[in-house]
Amino acid sequence: MKIVDIENLHVNFRHHDGVVQAVRGVSLELDEGKNLGIVGESGSGKSVTFMALMRLLQAPMASIEADTLRLDGNDLLEVTNRSLSKIRGSSVAMVFQDPQTSFDPLFTIGHQIVETIQTHRSIGKKAAFERAHDLLVRVEIENPDKILKFYPHQLSGGMLQRAMIAMALSCEPKILIADEPTTALDVTVQAQVLQLITDIQAETGMSLIIITHDLGVIAETVDRVVVMYGGRVMEAGNVVEIFENPLHPYTKALIESIPGRVAGKQRLKEIAGSSPNALSPPTGCPFHPRCKQADQKCVTEMPIMVEYEGKRAAACWQVIR
Repeated sequence: MKIVDIENLHVNFRHHDGVVQAVRGVSLELDEGKNLGIVGESGSGKSVTFMALMRLLQAPMASIEADTLRLDGNDLLEVTNRSLSKIRGSSVAMVFQDPQTSFDPLFTIGHQIVETIQTHRSIGKKAAFERAHDLLVRVEIENPDKILKFYPHQLSGGMLQRAMIAMALSCEPKILIADEPTTALDVTVQAQVLQLITDIQAETGMSLIIITHDLGVIAETVDRVVVMYGGRVMEAGNVVEIFENPLHPYTKALIESIPGRVAGKQRLKEIAGSSPNALSPPTGCPFHPRCKQADQKCVTEMPIMVEYEGKRAAACWQVIR
């Protein structure tokens, strides 16, 4: 059963210089209980896609258009604001890149987790505090009674991210979206947080979406991958297939730039050029200005997404036969 279904999503932002085309015709889906990785460079439209799904982008600064935008059976193109508040938290929760921006510095960690629980559940304050305590234990925070009384600035980055995960899980969402959940953390803490997220997903059976620019994170945590660039989906498929036999030149370039895949003192490969300007994206394939394989068709025509064996797909004229 599809728990996320997005078809032909477009997201634009008003800008004093024109219209920023942040997402341009994205389609993707996620089955209940499964996990999905969204990968691409900064500015590829990853986070905006899922902020649109959660309806966190508001007019008049942002406009959202789609053929289908469904989450846990809810049509998010038609849902009321009152229904949205129920969907967020109970159906879907999001862990953001910087937990400092997700917590109010004026209130304790305990107060904010309890408030979230009581917003979505008919439960007394004492029971909500007990639930908050249990959640901090679940995310492996020591001395939870003490931490509940702390303010956000009193916690380290890793501890605060764990508290953010606890708050996201407080209402037992069916989908957890983790947006660059380890970017601000050191390598050791990154591994611990990722393991925590995947362990919880396995235990609860919830669906998991991890958004990242780091293919190493994707390789360790998900089964299926969607590669985005220039506001579009470039390739999608099983994580093993993507890593062993990438179809799109952009996917290949991302994999070749992963530290650790280069032997000895060989120089790490980089993708020449820069991401496209969303105010005036290039014609044809958005990657063609940086692609060594691009021909005239790549410059003038947008490639269509074609499905191949193994439930994978790619949008590239050089791959289409």
